[in-house]
Amino acid sequence: MRLALYQPDIPQNMGAMMRTAACLKVGIDVIEPCGFPFDEKRLRRAAMDYGEACEIVRHRSWETFLAQVRTDQRRLVLLTTATDVNHSDFTYRPDDTLLLGRESHGVPSDVHATVDACVRIPIATGLRSLNVSVAAAIVLAEGLRQLGYFAGKTEL
Repeated sequence: MRLALYQPDIPQNMGAMMRTAACLKVGIDVIEPCGFPFDEKRLRRAAMDYGEACEIVRHRSWETFLAQVRTDQRRLVLLTTATDVNHSDFTYRPDDTLLLGRESHGVPSDVHATVDACVRIPIATGLRSLNVSVAAAIVLAEGLRQLGYFAGKTEL
């Protein structure tokens, strides 16, 4: 299982997701362009000392990322508020890549139309969404739980 960040806007959120990914031994794909300079100094500051423990693959565009996902035969699962499928009702697979949109705009409609599945996290009525790094952690934890990572069935 992997996380994919579509054109992230906020380095601190990316740092939080890097820390989560490092602790859970999950790789991250970063789909550029980012809304901030993507350099080692800023990422090291945002991820603290967890950046080196996290596998990060940079993709220069959505097209190059999508080509890699299709070549690797990975399933692309979008976290979105525009679906009725609750994240806890979805059946995750080890080959899933969990795609998270930009903090400011999510993902464009052409990206939304390309994914293999969509999931949402139920939240209180009248509220828009969770922080992207929190949403990533919630859905990633559910996927790994379903796959037995927390029950000692599979080693992290």
